[in-house]
Amino acid sequence: MTTGELKVSVVVPTYNSGGHLQQLIDSLLGQSMPVTDFEVVFVDDGSTDDTPARLAELAAAHPHVTVLSCEHSGWPSRPRNLGLDRARGEYVQFVDDDDWLADEALERLHGYAVANGADIAIGKMTGHGRSVPRELFRVNRPDARLDDSPLMESLTCHKMFRRAFLLAHDLRFPEEPHKRLEDHHLVARAYLLSRRTSVLSDYTCYHHARRPDGGNLTATRMEPSGYYDSLREVLDIVDAHTEPGLLRDTMHRRWLRSEMVRRLRGTGLGNAPRDWVDQVAAEVQKTIQERFAPEVAGGLRSVERTVAGLAAQGRVEDLVRLAEWDAGVRARTRLKAYELTGLTLTLLLNSQLRNADEPVSFTHADGRDRLVVPVDDVPDEWLDCTDDLSAARLDVIAQHATTNDEFFLPVHHEVDRVPGEAGEFQVRYRGAATVDFGTLNEGRTRGEWILKARVAGFGWTIDAKLPLEITCDADGARPVVVDKRKKKTPASPPAPRPGLWRRLTGSARDRLGLARPQAVPLS
Repeated sequence: MTTGELKVSVVVPTYNSGGHLQQLIDSLLGQSMPVTDFEVVFVDDGSTDDTPARLAELAAAHPHVTVLSCEHSGWPSRPRNLGLDRARGEYVQFVDDDDWLADEALERLHGYAVANGADIAIGKMTGHGRSVPRELFRVNRPDARLDDSPLMESLTCHKMFRRAFLLAHDLRFPEEPHKRLEDHHLVARAYLLSRRTSVLSDYTCYHHARRPDGGNLTATRMEPSGYYDSLREVLDIVDAHTEPGLLRDTMHRRWLRSEMVRRLRGTGLGNAPRDWVDQVAAEVQKTIQERFAPEVAGGLRSVERTVAGLAAQGRVEDLVRLAEWDAGVRARTRLKAYELTGLTLTLLLNSQLRNADEPVSFTHADGRDRLVVPVDDVPDEWLDCTDDLSAARLDVIAQHATTNDEFFLPVHHEVDRVPGEAGEFQVRYRGAATVDFGTLNEGRTRGEWILKARVAGFGWTIDAKLPLEITCDADGARPVVVDKRKKKTPASPPAPRPGLWRRLTGSARDRLGLARPQAVPLS
C-alpha cells in the first residue's frame, strides 16, 4: 500500500433501496477498521424513491462516504464500474445494497489478503433466504486454486479484489442492458488471471439476503435464450484462457451442474411453466452438445449425470418424471444418543436417503453400483454410482439461529450398504460428532444454536435439523440442551450411563480422540 492510500474501497450499487439499506449502512458504520482506512462509494442507478436523499444525508454526516449517481441502467454492472473508477483503496470490496458485512469483515479480510499477497480474497458468506457456497468455507485456504479447491462454487462478485489487479487486466462488468451472469463474466476471468486467491473461512464476513419484497436488483425470472447466450459467452472466456483438459472440464462442470442440471431437477422444474421448461431444456441440450467434452458430464454424480444425459437427448418428458421423483427425496435422520460433558456436546446419529416411505435404492452387478430411478431406458453409465458411494459423507453443522453462521463440526462418519428387497440395497449414513462451545466461533456462542445433519452423495446435498434446542446465555458458557422429543431437560443429575461410550469404543470415539466423559448424559 502506497503512502496515503486507503486500505479498502467498498462499492455499493443501489436502486430504489429505501429502508432496506439500513442494515448495510449500520454494518458499514460499525466496522472495526478505522474510518480513516476505508471508504464507501455508493452508486445510485437512477432511483425514483427516497434512496438518493438517504444517501446524501449519510454522506453529509460521514466524510468517508461518497455518493455517485447515474441514469437508470436497470442492472448493477454500470454502477459497479463507476464505483470502481472512483475507488482509491488498495482493495475493492463489492457489496449489494440488500446485504451487509459482519463487524470485523473489512479488517479481517484485508489483513488476510495482505498477509497472503492475494489478488482476490473471499470472506466466508452466510445466507438469509439465499443459498451461499458451503464446501468452499470448510477450512481456510490461503492459496486456493481452481484445480485443488471448490473455488467455482463462488462466482458472485462479493469479494475483495486488489484494485491494481482489476485495473491491470481491465476487469470490468459487462454493461449491456440486463446482461445475465454479469458477475460470472468478471469473476471467471479474475480467477484465471489471479496470482493468488485466498479464502477466509473462520470468520463470517458477508451476509447475503433476499429482500422480503423480492426487490433485489437482479431478482427477475430468467429468460432462457438470453441467459444461456450469456452463459456461453462466459464459457468463451474460460476457453480463451485454458487448453482442453481437466481444468477446463472442471470449470465447465460448474455451469453444467449449477445453471443447467439444477434447473431441470426437483421442485425447480416441477413448479415452472411447461413452456419455460421446454425452452430451458432446449438451451441446455444445445450447450451440452456444442460446448462440453464428454468428461464434463462424466464427472457429475449419478443423479446429476442422469439429468444431463436426458437433457442432452432432449427427453423432456423423462426429465419431468425424474424431477417429480427427485423432488421427494429427503434425508431421514435419527439422533441416536447425545451427551454433554462440560462445554462439549457429543452426538451419535444415522441417516438414510428416502423418497416418501421408500428408501432410495441401488443395485450391484458386474462389480459396479447403480442408482435406481423411475425412468426407463437410462444407460448404466449414467446411473453408475460406484465412485459416488465411496465419496458420500455425513457432516454435522452448528448454525447460529440469529446470524445463520454455519460451522462444520469434527465428525467421524461411515456409509454402509443395507440389503433390501429383490437384490437391491440401500445406503445408511452413521456418524459421531462433537461440538465444543468453548471454542466454537472463537468462543462467541451467546444465543440459540441449531444442529443439522448434512447428508451428501449421489448428487444430493440435504440438510436435516436435529431435535435439540441449544442455548448459551453468554459467550463460552455451558449450553442448555433441550431435547424437543422430550420437551424437558433433566431436573437433577441422574447417574452417568456409559452406554453411548461403549458403543463408540474402538470406532468413532477412538478416531475422534475423545476421552470418556465424566459428566451426566442428557439422553
